[in-house]
Amino acid sequence: MDDEAKLEMMKDRMVKTYVCQKDIILPLAEDFDCTPEEVEHMFFDLLDMSEVLSLHATFETAHYQCLVKKLHADLRLCWFVGNLGLLSKEDGDNLKEKLAGQIMDGKNYSDVLKEGQKELFQLLKNSR
Repeated sequence: MDDEAKLEMMKDRMVKTYVCQKDIILPLAEDFDCTPEEVEHMFFDLLDMSEVLSLHATFETAHYQCLVKKLHADLRLCWFVGNLGLLSKEDGDNLKEKLAGQIMDGKNYSDVLKEGQKELFQLLKNSR
């Protein structure tokens, strides 16, 4: 077996792990309406070995960042912080990071959002 074949085999083993398949490969295959193998080969073609090794870690980081942005939008912080200036950027950031942590710990998004809306209301009421 030549070096290129060994490299491909190592990449294949990494993307075939349960967490990689569950969190990345299978959802993307469904989103892209293709086979899991096509998604795997896309990553093989686009990423080098170290990037394939860190695929799941970068997914987790991006997932958290997307979650914080979603909370920012769902709590209407663009308006309360950016446009109206009723809440400081720091208070808005602290709130959404706290809520994102709860969701990452397994709490239901809708439940956490509802709690966050109540907390936001209290912050707004006490901001002046």
